[in-house]
Amino acid sequence: MIKAIILDDEEKGTSLLNHKLANFSDKLEVVAIFNDPKKALTIIKNLDIDVLFLDIEMPKINGFQFLELLGQFNFEVIFVTAYDAYVLDALRNDALDYLMKPVDPEELEAAINKLEEKVSKKANIQQNNKKDSGRLSLATAEGIYYIKKSDIITVEAMSNYSVFHVVSGNKIIVSKTLKEYETILSEDCFFRVNRSAIVNLEYVVKFRKGDVLELANGAEIEVSSTKKAMLLEKLA
Repeated sequence: MIKAIILDDEEKGTSLLNHKLANFSDKLEVVAIFNDPKKALTIIKNLDIDVLFLDIEMPKINGFQFLELLGQFNFEVIFVTAYDAYVLDALRNDALDYLMKPVDPEELEAAINKLEEKVSKKANIQQNNKKDSGRLSLATAEGIYYIKKSDIITVEAMSNYSVFHVVSGNKIIVSKTLKEYETILSEDCFFRVNRSAIVNLEYVVKFRKGDVLELANGAEIEVSSTKKAMLLEKLA
């Protein structure tokens, strides 16, 4: 069963969406509804969910700011908004889908089907990696690379691709988003320091003024202001 949360500052918005999602009760359960993003921030990290249906235009904290403040998360995001001006921003945030209010039933069904496929694929990936937790298989245009997770220094986003930088100096380009690998690597010593980079903390040499990480391979990675406190805690 897919577990979902709805966040919209308008009670009417959450009520209408919850009503429409009830049509998919055989595969999706709404476990919490929030109208206050600040309250949601304090609770959502402790909830095991698969998807967040998120409004964008909210007072004090908008949808994108909410995700930044939330920091690291492993669930999918479906934006639900009355505005069409944020599509590109939604894509940059690796959103699974972007639904316009009032939500069209057919578009909602398509989004749920996409979500179901993504959740199933994610579960299979996690299961496969549990079988051999020390290694990772990376399918590329040239073939499949089998690498030790401990040999990964960074994973960086490049459009809809992920670029693995490993200790040998090689770059391995994979046609999957950074978010998918964030989920796979979340239980190891990896941390997403900004929207575009996951870092193996074992290779951190220095945290420099200006919020920049220096790594053992000479790379310099900027740390997002919203990730700084959590990163320093992990490095301590």
